[in-house]
Amino acid sequence: MKLTLEAVAALTGGKILSGDPELTVFGVASLLDASHEEASFLGNEKYFEDFLHTSAGVVLVPPGLPAHPENVALVEVDNPSMAFNALVKYFMASSYRFAPGIHPTAIIDPTASFNPDKIHVGAYTCIGAHCKIGDGTDIGNGCDIGDGVTMGENCRLHANVIIRERCKIGNRVVIQPGAVIGSDGFGFLMGDNGRYVGIDQVGIVELGDDVDVGANTTIDRSRFGRTIVGEGTKIDNLIQIGHNVVIGKHCVIAAQSGIAGSTKVGDYATIAAQVGISGHLKIGSKVILGAKTGVISDIPENVTYWGFPASPFKDASRQYAALRKLPALIKEVHAIKRNLESPGK
Repeated sequence: MKLTLEAVAALTGGKILSGDPELTVFGVASLLDASHEEASFLGNEKYFEDFLHTSAGVVLVPPGLPAHPENVALVEVDNPSMAFNALVKYFMASSYRFAPGIHPTAIIDPTASFNPDKIHVGAYTCIGAHCKIGDGTDIGNGCDIGDGVTMGENCRLHANVIIRERCKIGNRVVIQPGAVIGSDGFGFLMGDNGRYVGIDQVGIVELGDDVDVGANTTIDRSRFGRTIVGEGTKIDNLIQIGHNVVIGKHCVIAAQSGIAGSTKVGDYATIAAQVGISGHLKIGSKVILGAKTGVISDIPENVTYWGFPASPFKDASRQYAALRKLPALIKEVHAIKRNLESPGK
C-alpha cells in the first residue's frame, strides 16, 4: 500500500507546506526511524530535535513551526498525533483481514447462537451454552467464553481471553491477550471458626460499545448487579478493576492501576499509571489522577490530583518540591552543628 503526499493531506485533513504532491510513501515510523519512503509526525515539542534530524519522506506538523529540516515534505495539521493515527490505520489495514470461519478444534455448545459465516473462532477456543455472538466478531485462539455470554458485533478477542458466564460485551470491543472478564470479586468474611469464608459473586461484568481492554487486565464480576465499564473507555495492560465498580464513558486508565470494589468513576476521567483507588468512593467526571496517586477519599469533578494521599496538583507539587530540598537542608543543618561543636576549626 502507498500514499502520495497529496493523498496524505487529504486523508489527514491537512495542508501541504512543502514537497512534491506526487511524492509517495509506503509506511509509517517514528521520526528517527523513518526512511525517505515513510511518513512520521511531530506531536510533542520534546521531539523537535528528532524532527530536525529526521530522514522521513513526509512529516505531519502543527501550525507555527519555528524551523524545519530540508528535503522533507511537510503537511500542516491541527493535531499531528491524531492525524498520524489515520495514516497508521490506513497502512496497517493490510496486516489484518477478518476471515470468517470456525476452526475444527473449537468446542462450541450447540445452543450458542451466531452466524458461522459471519464470525471467526480460532483454534482450541471454547464457547459455552446459550452464548450470543454478533456478526463480524473475531475470537482468537485459546479463548474461553462462558455460558450465557452476550457479545456484540465486530468485536475482536485476541488469544487466551476469558469471558466468564453471563457477562455482556458491547459492539466493537477489543480485548487483548490474557485478559479475564468476569472473574470472581475479592469477597471474604471471617467465620465463627476463625477462617475466611468466600462470598458468592453472582453478578456480571458489562462492557459498553468501543471499550478496549489491555493484556492481562482483570475485571471482576459484581457480588450482585453489574460491574460496568462505559462506552469508549480505554483500559491499559495489567489493570485490576474490582467488583461492583462503575466506570463512566470515554475514560483512560493506564498500566498497573487498581480500582477497589464499589467505587464509581465519572465520564472522561484520566487515571495514570500505578494509581490506586480505595473502595466505595466517587471520582468525578473529567478528573485527572497523576501517576502513582493514592486515592482514599472522594474527588470532585474536573480537577487534577496527585500524590498520596491524593491532593490537588498544585499542593502536591509544592510538597514534592519541598521534599526534594530536604536532603540539602539536612546536610546544611549537620554542617552548622559541626561548626557549633568545633568553633575553633
